[in-house]
Amino acid sequence: MSISTTEYNPHVKRKEENVMREIMIEKVVVNIGVGEGGERLLRAKKALEILTGHKPVETIAKVTNRDFGIRKGMAIGCKVTLRGKDAYDFLRRALWVKEFKVDYYSFDDYGNFSFGIPDHTLFEGIKYDPEIGIFGMDINGTFRRRGGWRVARRQRCRKKIPKKHRVTLEEALQFLRKNFNVEVVE
Repeated sequence: MSISTTEYNPHVKRKEENVMREIMIEKVVVNIGVGEGGERLLRAKKALEILTGHKPVETIAKVTNRDFGIRKGMAIGCKVTLRGKDAYDFLRRALWVKEFKVDYYSFDDYGNFSFGIPDHTLFEGIKYDPEIGIFGMDINGTFRRRGGWRVARRQRCRKKIPKKHRVTLEEALQFLRKNFNVEVVE
């Protein structure tokens, strides 16, 4: 049986099918800034662990601020970095809390975005626990293209990611509208 040249050839790449240009979520970082250590920080870590299912990491103060009683090197918050399927699932839950609406000013020029949630008990299935209390959080999402990021992170001959390979603001908005049905509020 012979194959004609007009049939599909898997070795011929078409421009619209370039897999390396595909946009994906690199990571989602969930941060709770407490401003102090001790019992309140432990409760924030417990709330973050319940929400994400991952163990949080403490964030450390970089400078001393006497007005707030913060010393350099003091633990003042906690965060969790989610990647892959966990990032998609958590982002969907967080956008549900925001009713799938994100402000336009939440995005930067490279398509990354940030938004806040004032109360962690607004998440579906989370009830108020008097032992934990109520914590607000910041959620940051980072987009990237599938291929080419090794150039910026390798040991030898490290270079910047070319402008044509970076994710633009419009591409990030289109990705969120398509995959999460997000409405961007001007």
